Parts: sequence; structure tokens; C-alpha cells
Amino acid sequence: MARPKKQDERRADLIEAALSAVGERGLRSLSLADVAAKAGLTRGAILYYYEDLDQLLVEAHRAGLERFCDHRDAVVAGIPEPQLQLAAAIREGLPSGPDDALMRLLYEFDVLAGTSTLHDELVERMYLRQLATYTGILERGAAAGVFAPALPVETLAMNLVALEDAYGLHIVAGNSLITVASAEAAMRAAASGLGAPTELGAPTEPGPPTEPGAPADL
Repeated sequence: MARPKKQDERRADLIEAALSAVGERGLRSLSLADVAAKAGLTRGAILYYYEDLDQLLVEAHRAGLERFCDHRDAVVAGIPEPQLQLAAAIREGLPSGPDDALMRLLYEFDVLAGTSTLHDELVERMYLRQLATYTGILERGAAAGVFAPALPVETLAMNLVALEDAYGLHIVAGNSLITVASAEAAMRAAASGLGAPTELGAPTEPGPPTEPGAPADL
């Protein structure tokens, strides 16, 4: 009766080993032997649980993105004010630095987009989770009267996701011209300039009227 639970535990261990191995070696040079060495198992033992390396990487990708998104949403949920929720979402959505292993892994996994339907679905799932986080905050802020978005909420949220991904990629790539602090400040300035301040008591003025579905300005 305990066998299914034991198998679930072993799969979880293998996912952690895969995430660790990708962080050390990168996706391009990763082999099943690398994961096996990290897990302290043989290649054959891994193939008992997963058909091949790609299937294991799909599960590792899924686990990584859920870990990132769930953590950020939990942080946001613990903050009552929409302005501070937005500030926290921006801060938590950026890597902690070039050595942020989880964020680097998620960006590396993105290069697998187009190689399989499952990888494409995971990339889209990540985007939808990011979009939902920002959309929810912007809608709550607008309903509370503390945000006056100059763009449709959906468009502003999409811009914030794009900025998050762009700055995050520069950070994990080691671009010394874009620091975590400067990226966070730039995103907060963009949000505030478009009617979604990230500080309590910041002035909120209605932005210019926009039609639903209008193209994003950022």
C-alpha cells in the first residue's frame, strides 16, 4: 500500500536532482547521466520513473514554474494594499541576481519552447500565471480607487509581464548595466506613470482614455 507514495517521493527527488543538475551544467550539455549522478542512482533507475530525459525535464520545468508563481502569489496575498501588492509582485518577479538558480532555470527551459507540445504548454502556463498575478492586482487597485490605469488593465498587465521577462533575462545573463535595483525601479516607475502607483499615498490621476484592445505603449 505504501508503494505509490514511495514512487511519488522518488519522482520528487529526481525532479530536484534535475533542477540542481541543470543549474550546474545548463540544459545544452545536460545528460541523463548527470541527473543520475546528482540523484545517486543509475540511468536505468531513472528510466524506471521517466521515459527519457525530456519527460523528466518537462516535470522539472513544471515544478519550477509552480514554485515561482505560488511563492509570489502567496507573498501578494499577505499584503492588503494594492499599491504594495504591485510593488511586491514586481520585486518577487525579478531574479535576486545573476546567480538566482531557479530563475535561470526557468529562462533556460524557455529555450525548449517549440521542441514539444508539452514544453509549449508550460511556457504558456508560465505567462498566464504572470499575467493573472498582475491583472488581479490592477483590477483590485482600480476597484478600490487607488489605481487609474492609462491603459486597459489587460494591456498594462501584459506590458508588466514583458518588462519582467526582459529585465529578468538581462539580470540572469549577467548584464552589468541592468541591476536588480534598477530593473525594479524602472518597472515601478512604468507602472506608476501608467496610473498604478507602487507606494501608499502616491497621487493617482486618470490617464488618457484608451479603447479596449489598444496597442501597448511599452
